[in-house]
Amino acid sequence: MATDVRIKEQLPELTRRIVETYQDVPTIHYLGHCPLPNYESIIAACEDLKEILYPGYRRRENLHLGNVTYHVGDLVDGLHDKLTTQIGRALRHSVAARQAAADQGIDTLEIPEAARHCTEEADFEALGQAKAVEFLERIPDVRRVLATDVQAAFDGDPAVRTLDEIIFCYPGLEAVTIHRLAHLLHRLQVPLIPRMMAEWAHARTGIDIHPGATIGDHFFIDHGTGVVIGETCEIGSRVKLYQGVTLGAVSFQTDGDGNLVRGTKRHPTIEDRVVIYANATVLGGATRIGHDSVIGSNVWLTRSIDPHTTVVLEKPKLRMRGDAPEPEADWQI
Repeated sequence: MATDVRIKEQLPELTRRIVETYQDVPTIHYLGHCPLPNYESIIAACEDLKEILYPGYRRRENLHLGNVTYHVGDLVDGLHDKLTTQIGRALRHSVAARQAAADQGIDTLEIPEAARHCTEEADFEALGQAKAVEFLERIPDVRRVLATDVQAAFDGDPAVRTLDEIIFCYPGLEAVTIHRLAHLLHRLQVPLIPRMMAEWAHARTGIDIHPGATIGDHFFIDHGTGVVIGETCEIGSRVKLYQGVTLGAVSFQTDGDGNLVRGTKRHPTIEDRVVIYANATVLGGATRIGHDSVIGSNVWLTRSIDPHTTVVLEKPKLRMRGDAPEPEADWQI
């Protein structure tokens, strides 16, 4: 059946009603303002960064020590330009958003210290370049830490055969790679972009790590799906998490007006060499898991424990029903 042209004549009126909502509901559009960071450019930068961090595993094949310098130099040059523009946009947006909030009598948005005195577009471009270079200067250090994460996965998973398998296949390493880059930008007080990177990795891997979380070396997330690590979480060295682990907040404090209190420590501290098994939940900014401890599967924990402590659920039971006699077994998690 052919398209009914009379029905299409209704579309201009529909368009008018949609555009009306841009005035009625102004909080979820971004029209007539300075440019935001471009999502596709940020993701392209992430892919370029992974190409630098793990050369030979990604897009470019046949790399060797004779040609890798040219390849990496080309990537670094392009990243300089991409990040300069995108970081400049993020800083400019931060100031504009803060001013818009002030105009509405809202004082909840923060401006990075480095951007407080930027008032002209040239300032943001220059500041974006400075931040981009400072970020790129630290890539060698990021590679050294990621090498410990790859080794931790190899040492912690008997199913893996080679380090190459981890770099190609493990979602935990993918999530941690992006986190270490996003965390570096977070520490450099770059707004918005670290969260864009973190949520891209979250969508790809099912692992949700806030860029503010601090994570030590030799970190391994096994399987990974459903892991959540909050903004103010502090994780030591040689920590291992399994799927479904949540390192979250007990509750959210509010001020006298009922607004959320921001900038406080809400998430737990996990000391060195801790293992947390599947679907365990550890909550609270005052909660500290002592070093060399083990948290069993499905444990719900909201208080600190001493080093060398094992926490498990006590004797859950598995019950089966059918034609055969009903066996009953005690299971120790």
